Formats: sequence, C-alpha cells, structure tokens
Amino acid sequence: MIPTLSALDNVVAPLIPHRVGLNKAARAREVLAAVGLEGRESSLPAQLSGGQQQRVAIARALVGSPGVILADEPTGNLDSATGSEILELLTRLRAEHGTTVLIASHEQHVAAACDRMVRLRDGKVVQDLELGGRRVAGGDPGQGQRPANDLRRDLFDGQLELEGFVEL
Repeated sequence: MIPTLSALDNVVAPLIPHRVGLNKAARAREVLAAVGLEGRESSLPAQLSGGQQQRVAIARALVGSPGVILADEPTGNLDSATGSEILELLTRLRAEHGTTVLIASHEQHVAAACDRMVRLRDGKVVQDLELGGRRVAGGDPGQGQRPANDLRRDLFDGQLELEGFVEL
C-alpha cells in the first residue's frame, strides 16, 4: 500500500490508468465494504491495524474483478485470530466471486483452509493433493515431478488449473 494514500485511494489506484465504464470510487467503496472496511475509507495505512491493512490489500486486488488472485503469505505478519479472519475472507470472496485464489505459504494451518495443495521443492512439483486426502500426482520426491517452467507454461497456457494452496 502507498502510505500517504487513504484506504479508498489505495484501492482506486490500480484503476487509474484504465478507462473503465464504472465509477472508480464507488467500485472501491463496494470492495472495501465487501472486506469489512466500510467506514474506514479515509484512514491512512498507519491508522489501520495489520489485519485491516491486509483487507485493504485484498480489496485492492479485487477492485478490477480478476479471475485469479495470487496471495503471497497473506497471514504471515498477523496474529492467529486475524490470520484466520483473512483466510475466511479469502474463502468467502472466492465462493462469492468465483475468483481463483492461489496462496503461497509455509504454514500448515493455511493449507488446511484450502481445497488443494501443491508442494514445490527445488522448483519442481513433488506433491499435488486434493486436501480431502485423495492423491492427484506425485507424493514422493522423484514421482510426478515437473520442472517449474513446464508448470508455469501449462498454467498460463490454460492447460493446468490451480486453486487453493501452494507451499514453498
């Protein structure tokens, strides 16, 4: 976030260079309300708690209605209660908006909140699990491994769909 901008302006910022057929400030208010920050639009980042700052960052990511959100350690600097709230928020927004949320984390409790887990080691997929316990591919180093550039190519060519959790 930009420390000299209000929560509202931080959320509007990604829309500024784009010509969009909507009221940018109204859209920003809508997503701030969706993440539970209605009434905090004029607050600067320093006036917000860590959890509220994370919610502004999520609103900023959502303002353009993306198909995919990449969340790198979204609970990393938060206490456990606030981290749980952020995971619940990401899960709810995913369900409501149909957005794929790809989370990178080292924390096992974060994985438990996701539908799928892909483990990487040395740039290679070593495990791909549905978290209901059904093995998709890999599991043991050496089995089902794919070079990271192949994974990246398949992801961006639409040959591979990842939802949920990536543990690095």
